[in-house]
Amino acid sequence: MNSGGTGNGSILKNTAFSLARSIDRMNDAVGRWAAWLALAMVLVQFAIVIARYVFHIGNTAAQESIWYMHGLIFMLGAGYTLLYDGHVRVDVFYREIGARKKAMIDALGVLLFLLPLCALTIRLSWSYVLDAWYNFSSGRWVLEGSTEVSGLPLIFLLKTAIPVFAILLGLQGVSMLIKALAYLGGVTDAYGGPGGDASSSGSVQASRSGN
Repeated sequence: MNSGGTGNGSILKNTAFSLARSIDRMNDAVGRWAAWLALAMVLVQFAIVIARYVFHIGNTAAQESIWYMHGLIFMLGAGYTLLYDGHVRVDVFYREIGARKKAMIDALGVLLFLLPLCALTIRLSWSYVLDAWYNFSSGRWVLEGSTEVSGLPLIFLLKTAIPVFAILLGLQGVSMLIKALAYLGGVTDAYGGPGGDASSSGSVQASRSGN
């Protein structure tokens, strides 16, 4: 019986670690892709300025693309930023406390604040996004576009980034929770925060000696 319980626990542990690594890889890939939008945004903005003030040419679609890229950078990069612990912390104690207390704060923060916020964001934005895609009253596709005639017809995609943001951030929160609980449960002997690897103490930034 004990061997069976140990085996099941090992499977559960490996599954959780595998899930955390998969989430980390996904958000890392999405974040790196979104980072290129910053370069594209600068280049497009430069082209808009040159076209407008040198050649006296205006382009509404190009101007709106700046808004799209700016929004996507923040929305799609939120999970990536959490992965690498890049969000601004407003507390003055976290950096100085031990690894165990950090893990407790991270676990409670995910359960009490991050996941509920992501769920609420999805809930409140769902009908807003659906209405941009499809009108259920008339039974017709809407595919909402710009209010400007020559603007980008992609508002429905930009609105879709809202729940995608919440999903990516929420998933990264799950990964963060797995790492924190693994450390608190004694499964791993080190805790590196959101970006640490729960299954490998060699890749994390803090150990139990920091308690």
